[in-house]
Amino acid sequence: MDPHPFATAPADSPPLESLPVEPLLTAEFDTDPGGVYERLRRRYGPVAPVGLFGVPAWLVLDYREVLEVLRNESVWRRDVKHWRARAEGRLPPDWPLLAGYEVRQMMFFDDDEHRHARQTYHTAVRPFQDGSTRQGYELRSAVARYTDELVGMLAAESGQAGFADLAAQYTRPLLLMITTRLFGCPVELGDELVMDLWRMLDGGADAGPATGRALAAMTRLAAHRRALPGDDVTSYMLLADPTLSDEQLGRELFMNAVYLNDITGNMVCNTLVEVLRGNATVRRSLSAGMIGETVNRAALANPPVANLCFRFAARDVRLGRFWIRAGDIVSPSAAAAHRDLLAIDSHIVDSTVSTRAHLGWGAGPHQCPAAARELSNMIVSTAVGRVFDHFTRVELTLPHDQLPWRSGPVVRGLRLLPVRYELGDSHPVHIPEAPASGLLSHAPAHAAPGRPGGLLGALRRFMFGTRKPHHP
Repeated sequence: MDPHPFATAPADSPPLESLPVEPLLTAEFDTDPGGVYERLRRRYGPVAPVGLFGVPAWLVLDYREVLEVLRNESVWRRDVKHWRARAEGRLPPDWPLLAGYEVRQMMFFDDDEHRHARQTYHTAVRPFQDGSTRQGYELRSAVARYTDELVGMLAAESGQAGFADLAAQYTRPLLLMITTRLFGCPVELGDELVMDLWRMLDGGADAGPATGRALAAMTRLAAHRRALPGDDVTSYMLLADPTLSDEQLGRELFMNAVYLNDITGNMVCNTLVEVLRGNATVRRSLSAGMIGETVNRAALANPPVANLCFRFAARDVRLGRFWIRAGDIVSPSAAAAHRDLLAIDSHIVDSTVSTRAHLGWGAGPHQCPAAARELSNMIVSTAVGRVFDHFTRVELTLPHDQLPWRSGPVVRGLRLLPVRYELGDSHPVHIPEAPASGLLSHAPAHAAPGRPGGLLGALRRFMFGTRKPHHP
């Protein structure tokens, strides 16, 4: 990195737009992203020029350089207004990743605007993060109860032994139940919301419309809770900052729904995968009863956010072998940085403290707020721990290198997690017959004839209506 704080890129240094770039999002990246990161590292060093849906970007690969980008907000800005190609109108009008970055909310603010929004969010979430408060205790109890109810519903539908998709039939409905309760939603959130969040993050052709639908849903929720405050994060954010408009609050809820459902859900599934595929260090932590450490080790091996949010250079700066010019787009890769860290410090697998160096929650001023990190860690630890409490046997029904991962530049998340399971008699599972407290405060009364209504009916349709777990 350049030692002079105000250096200018030499005239003979190649600008990003002049470099030949290879597309990052290829079939090879879908199946073996680690191999792609290593090939780029060998060719370019710590920073590589790549193409993202036809737009050139700098991909930061090494741990030291990634930390520099994440921590130094005076040089590496989050606000999309700093992106030169966007300001000059050089982006394709339908570039699929732009829709999410155009949403003006906390993640994409800088300086005082970011600090104010972050404090509002932290104040609203803190009571739910703290297990000694009434809100925190009740939420922890609800999360544990939801996991038991989902396993109970799985047993009711598929028996004490059988096949299941732990992504579609356990993790996704669990996070929807938690989000519904935590945000104070008047009805259960549907699977379509999760799909829209996926579409936005993965940059599909309909990323723009999907973002608009999810934003509209969260704006309606903000207006509802302004009229009818409750004991929930949405209402507490309004208390923390009464100046928030429905649109502003809807944008904050939208991005928090992304993190709570998609990122936290990926961390649940990725942790389960690392255990089930036989990752020795992850399994040792689980066997020792250290669930939190199990999650840390899994996040180091397989972070839920592979490539973190874009940054934009505030000035010319040297990074790795290249000069990054003011306004260039930079993508710091947590997944590549973890590979670099493990290659340099292989002893890390034997160090409990050092595994906290994972970048699953980011780093620096824009890392996930402390209250939200604690809340997510509680959810992941509970969700993973209850699986191994209830199941005496659980194993993948596909080789781990054939599991279907979503194709996208941001997250590393499974489409499905197919397993064969056996439930133990020593852990009886309660099968719910009525809505769980807090999930449906206004249960829909128009269930179709012959179909159960309320929580049980909604979740059965969600879990079993169209999904068939993969098995031999």
